[in-house]
Amino acid sequence: MDTIKSFKGYGKVDEVEQQAFRKKTRKRIVIIIASVILLFAIVIAIVVGTLLVHNNKNSTSSGTASTTTTSSSIRSVCSVTQYQESCISSLRSLDTTTTTDPQQLFKLSLLAVLTELTHLSTFPSNLKSKINDDRVRAALGVCQVVIDDAIDRINDSISAMGDDDDKSSSSLSIGMVEDLKTWLSTTLTDQETCFDSLEEVNAITVLEEMKVLARNSTEFSSNSLAIVSKILGILSNFNSHHRRLLLLGQEEGLEEEEEEDHHMRFPRWVERRFLQETKPTPNVVVNKDGTGDYRTIGEAVAKIPKKSATRFVIYVKAGEYVENVNLDKSLWNVMMYGDGMANTIVSGSLNKIDGTPTFNTATFAVVGKGFIARDMGFKNSAGPQKEQAVALRSGSDQSVFYKCSFDGFQDTLYAHSNRQFYRECDITGTVDFIFGNSAVVLQSCNIQPRQPGPNQVVTITAQGKKDVNQNTGISIQKCSISPLMTSSNSSSLTARSYLGRPWKEYSTTIIMQSQIGSFLDPAGWSPWVPGVNPPSTIFYAEYLNTGPGATLDKRVTWDGYTRNTTSAQASKFTVESFIDGTMWLPQTQVLFDLTL
Repeated sequence: MDTIKSFKGYGKVDEVEQQAFRKKTRKRIVIIIASVILLFAIVIAIVVGTLLVHNNKNSTSSGTASTTTTSSSIRSVCSVTQYQESCISSLRSLDTTTTTDPQQLFKLSLLAVLTELTHLSTFPSNLKSKINDDRVRAALGVCQVVIDDAIDRINDSISAMGDDDDKSSSSLSIGMVEDLKTWLSTTLTDQETCFDSLEEVNAITVLEEMKVLARNSTEFSSNSLAIVSKILGILSNFNSHHRRLLLLGQEEGLEEEEEEDHHMRFPRWVERRFLQETKPTPNVVVNKDGTGDYRTIGEAVAKIPKKSATRFVIYVKAGEYVENVNLDKSLWNVMMYGDGMANTIVSGSLNKIDGTPTFNTATFAVVGKGFIARDMGFKNSAGPQKEQAVALRSGSDQSVFYKCSFDGFQDTLYAHSNRQFYRECDITGTVDFIFGNSAVVLQSCNIQPRQPGPNQVVTITAQGKKDVNQNTGISIQKCSISPLMTSSNSSSLTARSYLGRPWKEYSTTIIMQSQIGSFLDPAGWSPWVPGVNPPSTIFYAEYLNTGPGATLDKRVTWDGYTRNTTSAQASKFTVESFIDGTMWLPQTQVLFDLTL
């Protein structure tokens, strides 16, 4: 009898349970429908709510009514921005079609950004010819590079929107919205990088002049980002939810487990398949001994086709390659792999003290989208006395670094911008040695602080989010955080050490599900300016960390810091949610954990 009871429901449906499940499903659908309708109503009220009023008014001419309606739409769209006056004035000056569609107004906002950035792009080169200070000239050179990159990101955004003026805003996909948010976040980061470079060399007069000239471009970029984040993003989510509700209504019998786990998108066995140990056939081989196609990585990079839609593979055989390598924005979909992070090493020593801007100190820099590195080491050997000295800088959107090492001291890993993923990597450094303003997830990595210079403290992260709507931050998940060990299996780290410090007004960093060693100061985090608490606008958090350094009772009490955040909040910083990983990581054939 007990055996028979244990098989109850196996291969058959209990009618009472089935009716209860259907009732629960209907209730869930009703709740979701009501919530989504309410959300959509709020958005429509913001964007076009005023239009109904004007359409019902008697006007002396249809032209007057149309102009009034368009003006109201512009004001409604601009109400979500931080710089409403500049938003309204820029859209009014460009709107020749009297449109009321939020998507068309967003396109106009992009054109406004492009116009201002194009004007700004001539300033650094013009000013360089009038300045004798090599450091300031080098900083202006950085401005030229990043402003040019910002122009490309805006052009990407305009191209993604297409030319169909009749397309409805609700037709925007969530993926497209995420792309737009990323590229506009990068546009702001690029401009901020220019300011940082000028500030670094204390070029105060030039910096102030640049900020004045860039005021429109930075404000317009922020406005566009706010519109896509707060209006188009919600509309695209509504469209997605609406389609799913239709599916739920048609498939009422959907199993509970599938309903709860639909967000996974890929079963676990598929995730495991992504890890492939075999080396792909290279297009070119680099070997120092002359037996490959080239002796240097730079020579191989020169052979990469521009803007290739297919993967170009470079195999770098074991050896230390002392050279500075730059893969610019025109080099897409490159994969570079070596013979192991300790065997194939790219090494350089450029640094701030000797006159190179931090941005340009990178031993290896990559900007072209879709870059993958595997089984390689990237090193800056300048040492702690040379201050900022980057081993790797990445601005490559949807880039992956797997089983790589990043060896340096201050500013080792510069995760500059766009979406990035690091898996099973070793990262060593002293001050701010994981920094930048990308949307980056570091997963199952070994993060290894080392002894800094005299009177310095260790700060592992320094995140640079400047605008509230940027989709950027540092997410460290399932990593090991402990001091770098010497060959004698001991550590020389004695300096006070912290998980990080907030670099900008909206700095965002979370450490979750990681093992933290006893080296960490109990406060956990350090302010950017000693003795001055950061603004409440930052987001710093920890979630389910373990180890002697994970004790929370003596952590900082900043308004923007959460000692042990909720799983719902932590879930926002996973591969799936934070870097939209389900859309692009599978094709990289690298293992990743999608969620918590």
